[in-house]
Amino acid sequence: MSKRHHLAGRRIDPEPLTGNEPLDQVVESAFTSYNAGRIREACGLLVEKMLTDDTTLGLSLSGALTPAGFGKSCIVPLIEAGFVDWISSTGANLYHDTHHAIGLKLHSGNPFADDVELREEGVVRIYDIMFDYDVLLKTDKFYRQVMRQPEFDKPMSTPEFHYRVGRYMDQVERKLGLEGVSILAAAYRQGVPIFTSSPGDSSIGMNVARLELEGHGLRFLVNDDVNLSAAIVWKAKESGGNSACFILGGGSPKNFMLQTEPQIQEVLGLSEAGHDYFLQVTDARPDTGGLSGATPGEAVSWGKVDPDKLPDAVVCYCDSTIALPILTSYALARREKREPKRLYDELPAMLQELKETFLKNSGGAEQDGDLEI
Repeated sequence: MSKRHHLAGRRIDPEPLTGNEPLDQVVESAFTSYNAGRIREACGLLVEKMLTDDTTLGLSLSGALTPAGFGKSCIVPLIEAGFVDWISSTGANLYHDTHHAIGLKLHSGNPFADDVELREEGVVRIYDIMFDYDVLLKTDKFYRQVMRQPEFDKPMSTPEFHYRVGRYMDQVERKLGLEGVSILAAAYRQGVPIFTSSPGDSSIGMNVARLELEGHGLRFLVNDDVNLSAAIVWKAKESGGNSACFILGGGSPKNFMLQTEPQIQEVLGLSEAGHDYFLQVTDARPDTGGLSGATPGEAVSWGKVDPDKLPDAVVCYCDSTIALPILTSYALARREKREPKRLYDELPAMLQELKETFLKNSGGAEQDGDLEI
């Protein structure tokens, strides 16, 4: 590359801050370089490309975001603006989301408190968040009361489970005058499917396991989750649109979202190039094996990210609790609301389309061949 190319970036010459600037203007002016520069790039990618009408945006949630209120402050506003089309989340984020929706209280506290003393006093700590142990018991009871309803007495995918729970959460919010608090309730209202890739790895899953001991029929159909999530991405791309991944943290929710492309290409054998847009906020490092699916460049080698779209990939090495409010405020300030795609309503049709395409291309069941071991 030429000297001219390397010096083609905008000049670093920010205006002095006055204290009167809106946040989006601060990002554009003062977030010049280092991870601040990556946040500015992420804001631009999100608003200019990921939130276009022809792009299907998936949001991946890990880490304890909802106990700290980021569901109410950031994620619910994004859902209600039509900026989130589907979600991959830990069960824990959805469980703690429920505390707020049913009127239970969580408090700011001291991260250096004596945990033995807290246990003796019946106080639970999530770093600097404190709440009464009874909050867990009441939330468990709420879920068991909901899941004992006849409509839950059957196997189902996690999006169906969360949609049905979201309807009850919406009713509770309205009854308590707390509308706009819960991710589950907002997703229900907007038709946003929510997947949990490891449904047994949370207090929700633990309560489902208890009900099984009582003879209840609720089971999670994880194969449906894999195929339904792949169908969302397949439909987005086959209809001439784009697929975007907005990833907060890493872990299983990140991999579940990204594995939709290997499922389409590698396992089902369908021609596809990978996700178009990739935005991740993480504090993990790839060299320790802790980045959960690694960098966008590495994801290209798996077929997860379209190599031609690699310039449209941004990784912010930053705490999600810092970056998410900035990204949310910037998006709401600079982008008009979108009509919700209501993908939950389209899941059966999208799955059927994916199935028919797969069977047509594969010619039916795969024949066993010789396997050398």
